[in-house]
Amino acid sequence: MSKLFLVGALMLLSNVALCAQFEAKKHNVGTVSFSHESEMKTLAQALWSEPELGFLEDKSTSLMQELLSKRGFSVTQSVAGMPTAFIAEYGNGKPIIALLAEMDALPGMGVAAKTHKEPVMKRGLVQPGHACGHNLFAGGAVGAALNIADFLDNSSATGTVRVYGTPAEEGGSGKVYLARAGKFKDMDVALHWHPSDSSSASPSSSLANKSGKFRFFGEAAHAAAAPEKGRSALDGVEAMNMMVNLMREHVPDGTRIHYVITHGGTAPNIVPDYAEVYYYIRSAKPDVVLSLWERLELAAEGAALGTQTRVESEVTGGVWNVLPNVYLSSLMHDLLTETPQIPLTKDEIEFGKKISSTRNMEFDSSKHGVPQKFSSEVAVWSASTDVGDVSWQIPTVGLSAATWVKGTPPHTWQASSMSGMEIGHKGMYQAAEVLTKTAISLLKEPVHLKNAKNEFKTRSSTANYIPMIGQRAPALDYRK
Repeated sequence: MSKLFLVGALMLLSNVALCAQFEAKKHNVGTVSFSHESEMKTLAQALWSEPELGFLEDKSTSLMQELLSKRGFSVTQSVAGMPTAFIAEYGNGKPIIALLAEMDALPGMGVAAKTHKEPVMKRGLVQPGHACGHNLFAGGAVGAALNIADFLDNSSATGTVRVYGTPAEEGGSGKVYLARAGKFKDMDVALHWHPSDSSSASPSSSLANKSGKFRFFGEAAHAAAAPEKGRSALDGVEAMNMMVNLMREHVPDGTRIHYVITHGGTAPNIVPDYAEVYYYIRSAKPDVVLSLWERLELAAEGAALGTQTRVESEVTGGVWNVLPNVYLSSLMHDLLTETPQIPLTKDEIEFGKKISSTRNMEFDSSKHGVPQKFSSEVAVWSASTDVGDVSWQIPTVGLSAATWVKGTPPHTWQASSMSGMEIGHKGMYQAAEVLTKTAISLLKEPVHLKNAKNEFKTRSSTANYIPMIGQRAPALDYRK
């Protein structure tokens, strides 16, 4: 990482720390001082300013590691075959509490921090962008780790806080390789959070997901002068897509299937000798995903047979559904409700109203960041995350925090814009405070971990966890 980049990142804000204190009324948290908002903002804004794709997060991971190392964390780099993955540890003894920190951006989602869509270009293309808020995810997790380290230094409690820098959540399944390598086995609990349009700690699950690329190979020819001598690889892709689209009628409810053609040829007058399609299959049940993937492979083989082409496939990712822990969610919800509502300035409220109008919605600032009512019923949200694989290894709990105005979906330009604004930063502070209080409560009251582990033992016994990625190495080139 260049010194110029680090210096530029550190100059993004003043060195004056924004301080906040709270007196927890439940769970014996006690009084905790927060003095790391400055570092959180600097880190989050640095990642937002130079977004990096999965397994290519060289500058992002360096910034995170340097900040933690400076505080006294011992850092292990390049974990589980992933150059940008790391583990940073502080403290000693049990319990060991993990904080998950994501860092990757999404392709083509780079925009300026404005209330209208203004793409940021790089070499003639729209640059990546943090439309899922992983810059804030990283900042909040690292900030919480710094707070917990302060607590360990100034209390009689024993324990260890461990930050997992997890790359390539967006399709690369970074945490799965960490889980497969046994990097979570000695942990007692994992904490995480995610940027959102609301703040909630109710238990939830997700969709299991398997993804991969199907590459068709044909014969090139002049598309006008000698089309009979060609065999179109693009025909193979389109035939596969047609069969899969027909398959949608005959899949279990809740199934999600999506694809993009990532390579379709070079010129209309050349019969394409190479084409590629990139698929995701999702379902709440991992076994359903696996069975549908087999049907996807059969469709690819049939398409190749019918178009006289050849097909190869590569599984690039695969994640399990999140295994909820209702006990931990209830604990985290209580601590979330004790955390002050996210304050917004007049300018931020006006910004929120303008950006909300781009989705034909109205922004009610009085409800921004107010915790949603707790429900012990486990909701299943129609997205996927490699946090799922962690949750089948150890008790895991997370929250969402309002970093975007209500009604903003992730993976949109609006989310990308607000992830680089103070609205996003303030939601990150809320999340870091809740993560910190949850960790301290677990450190001080062993009964919480005991109850969480009992629930985990019961829930995890319902399935035999086997990583969907098999034995393949990390797909380090899946974004190249």
